[in-house]
Amino acid sequence: MHETQKIVINTGPILALIAGFDNLKILQFLYKKVIVPYEVCQEIFAGGSSGFGINEFNDADFLNKIDKPIFIRPHLRNSLDLGESSVIQTAIDNKIQTVCIDEAVGRRVARLNELKLTGSIGIMIKAKQKGYSFIMNDVINKMRSKGIWISERLINTALKQVEGL
Repeated sequence: MHETQKIVINTGPILALIAGFDNLKILQFLYKKVIVPYEVCQEIFAGGSSGFGINEFNDADFLNKIDKPIFIRPHLRNSLDLGESSVIQTAIDNKIQTVCIDEAVGRRVARLNELKLTGSIGIMIKAKQKGYSFIMNDVINKMRSKGIWISERLINTALKQVEGL
């Protein structure tokens, strides 16, 4: 099932997928190796033990959670938040082609660094195309009900792409 073997993922998509699915198994379905930089782990844990998604994140024992910070080049650190810059730097350092970032500026910088991109909705579309069973509209509504912002345009595009699957 692992079309793209490895991916480095940011905080936003992790929390969005937890909001929609109550777990991160969709990532395990799609990828052989899912890398979470130390800085992203810290952002997730910043919510404290009662913070949203922490239990689900801890339960996802298939994630490769990096246990120490990395050196982030100044041009990345100065233009992005710590999570996004660590995702891009980790991908570059480990020669991993694909990153999962939802925020527009992070996506732009990833493209400038010649990385392939996906986001939480892209993960869902790909999983649906590969036979992962869920109802796209229900998951999107669940995400939105938990405060995840998704544009109407993106929702419409996603629903069109999975129509009839």
